[in-house]
Amino acid sequence: MDALKILVVDDEPRMRKLVRDFLSKKNYEVLEAGDGEEAMDIFYREKDIALIILDIMMPKMDGWEVCREIRKISQVPIIMLTARAGERDELLGFELGVDEYVAKTVSPSIIVARVEAILRRSGAGSAQDILSAGGIVIDKAAHQAFVDDKPMELSFKEFELLTYFLENQGIALSREKILNSVWNYDYYGDARTIDTHVKKLRSKMGAKGEYIHTVWGMGYKFDCTGNA
Repeated sequence: MDALKILVVDDEPRMRKLVRDFLSKKNYEVLEAGDGEEAMDIFYREKDIALIILDIMMPKMDGWEVCREIRKISQVPIIMLTARAGERDELLGFELGVDEYVAKTVSPSIIVARVEAILRRSGAGSAQDILSAGGIVIDKAAHQAFVDDKPMELSFKEFELLTYFLENQGIALSREKILNSVWNYDYYGDARTIDTHVKKLRSKMGAKGEYIHTVWGMGYKFDCTGNA
């Protein structure tokens, strides 16, 4: 999955660098703008910005103006940065559609934490946590699995096993490989324990249980294309 793009807008190069360095360590792609006009140019040019960190006091266009323009066309999450603390500013920001309001005096690590929390809420950071195939959907972050939009009641290992199958669709997997991958090498029982878990998993998947194909003499393969 491509890195999520975050636009950092601030007329202070030092502040931009601080935030950029912390975000980059979390594998975000950081775009920078030194004033509001440059920010709007970047926003119009880049179509997949996931979140904007926006200073208020800037030349050319201040943060309020930028926020107003962006909200005319987009609901991209916006974190407003300010050197001032005041209820009036916060209320104005929320009226304009700001998602979070953060003082510049806080640690950049706190800003990053706010970024990650907002992205989780907006769903922008969760695409890699969703697996889907043939009516089976797995939300890894929420640890939930669905068959035809109905939740499945899976044990922890059943969930891990189904996740592993979806991550390796169309690949014949030996019992030993499944055991090592799902049980993380710390299970010393008979590899036939896989058969027991697969049987239970198939039952809970209903008709979709047939997606888990037995590879005789080897193990299993998940395939919902009918080509197994």
